[in-house]
Amino acid sequence: MRLLVTGGAGFIGSNFIHYALAHTDHHVTVLDKLTYAGNLESLMGLPSDRFNFVQGDIVDAALVDELVGVADAVVHYAAESHNDNSLRDPRPFLDTNIVGTYTLIEAARRHGNRFHHISTDEVYGDLELDDPARFTESTPYNPSSPYSSTKAGSDLLVRAWVRSFDLQATISNCSNNYGPYQHVEKFIPRQITNVIDGIRPKLYGEGKNVRDWIHADDHSSAVLTILEKGLIGETYLIGADGEKNNKDVVELILTEMGQQPDAYDHVVDRPGHDLRYAIDSTKLRTELDWAPQYQDFEAGLGATIQWYRDNQSWWRPQKAATEAKYKEQGQ
Repeated sequence: MRLLVTGGAGFIGSNFIHYALAHTDHHVTVLDKLTYAGNLESLMGLPSDRFNFVQGDIVDAALVDELVGVADAVVHYAAESHNDNSLRDPRPFLDTNIVGTYTLIEAARRHGNRFHHISTDEVYGDLELDDPARFTESTPYNPSSPYSSTKAGSDLLVRAWVRSFDLQATISNCSNNYGPYQHVEKFIPRQITNVIDGIRPKLYGEGKNVRDWIHADDHSSAVLTILEKGLIGETYLIGADGEKNNKDVVELILTEMGQQPDAYDHVVDRPGHDLRYAIDSTKLRTELDWAPQYQDFEAGLGATIQWYRDNQSWWRPQKAATEAKYKEQGQ
């Protein structure tokens, strides 16, 4: 297939492109605005005969229409996604996550394209720490930040376009990703790069918040599976049973990197910080026969730590400005 991948210079999108080109014969065109979270270095070394890059904004209807018109399928990763940023300035999240998604699905509707929409488990809100439940495809939406509320809105747009206009779309909601090419503002790479630089990791509050971690390669394989086997109009939850609280993750990073597990600092918590996310991916596993490769979080984390050690030229230009921003916020 000829795939148009939005946001392909970002963390999860770039991992998908590397994975897709290595495991399929698809041709990939990336459309990316190259905001601070996009990095062309993440797309180096890809086969030029099956990959090309276009810099542009997904709210640019003319450009989107041109690119969708020559694609077989659209995989929509592009999003403003950092919760802290959404609390400081929500407007870009409305523009990209709502207006951008609208622009894409309108183009896909006109051209009759297959469309896959990438979303997040954060649209469901959070769970109590002692709640045995996990999110399923039928869990009501209950977003708690400008980021998660705009992602919820984009999901609902896609669902409405499927019902009203017969858009050939599927949706996936994935748990927290980790792996190569993730911006150092994010939790795991921030702690890894702090340790590399001799800086003590930073833990929001008491670190009891639980996330359900999945390696970006496993997210990528799930998206390809849905693209090829998923039923139009269906939503699939992607998870790898990787629940860990933030305190345990920081201590594991320190241990894996040869440091004392308590060598971190507590900082002021994020406003409205969700307590726990947990994904039930039974539908994806049973109906589409998918399973994660990295079922051992420690093994995936070890590989991720090694990638950041080996690729300092990729992340170091972002580091000083990121830490300065956090310092201003007392974090």
